[in-house]
Amino acid sequence: MIDLSSKTVLVTGASRGIGRAILETCHAAGANVVLHYGRSAGLAQEIADRLGERCLPLQAEVSRLDQLVKMWNEAIAWKGRVDVIVNNASIRIDLDLDESDDAWDAAWRSVLHVNLIGPAHLSRMAVRHFREVGGGSIINIASRPAFRGDTATCPHDGAAKGGLVSLTRQIARQYGADNVKAFVVAPGIIETDQASEFFEVSGREQWLAEIPAGRIGKPADIANVVAFLASGLADYATGTTIDVNGASYVH
Repeated sequence: MIDLSSKTVLVTGASRGIGRAILETCHAAGANVVLHYGRSAGLAQEIADRLGERCLPLQAEVSRLDQLVKMWNEAIAWKGRVDVIVNNASIRIDLDLDESDDAWDAAWRSVLHVNLIGPAHLSRMAVRHFREVGGGSIINIASRPAFRGDTATCPHDGAAKGGLVSLTRQIARQYGADNVKAFVVAPGIIETDQASEFFEVSGREQWLAEIPAGRIGKPADIANVVAFLASGLADYATGTTIDVNGASYVH
């Protein structure tokens, strides 16, 4: 049922982890995919070479507006339009209350720029473009901390992703009449490089114990939901959040 052969999908942070799975799943469903990456040029090129002519790799620092504008314009120029944008790129900086004021401030500003302000800029560009071409979809990837809180070391991530959830709802309500759809996908604990680093510090068992599904999530668990939303089959659910967490929390 999922056929993306008529769509161009831009995925930020698509060189690894969840973003890579989303990109490859959309490509397998027939989409032209724009592979955004920040600093993983080698990984991005390997993926692009394997996926072939239906994949365009583009570099940009999400914290730099000028680079985002350049990337967005290049993405549109490739096939004449973008139909779906997936704001997936994010960073996590572990932060302790005893950090210096300057370190605390710098971490918050960095996380907010990448996890909220950058996606807000791209969402604005997308809404303006979608209104011109007759519609499109924004799929924002949130996180557990946005809804339930999490470890004491990442309050800035929860705050930024919580803002992204609010932004998504605003877009869905204000621009629905323009055929602009907006969704949140909120992953639980997913098996990625970033999670592996986290597990090395905190261990796996305590996190696994709180997941009724009995396993850590896979990037494909997120990618399949995103591809479904990108297909248009769930357009009337615009404005909603889909939690993909093995019931580790419900709300």
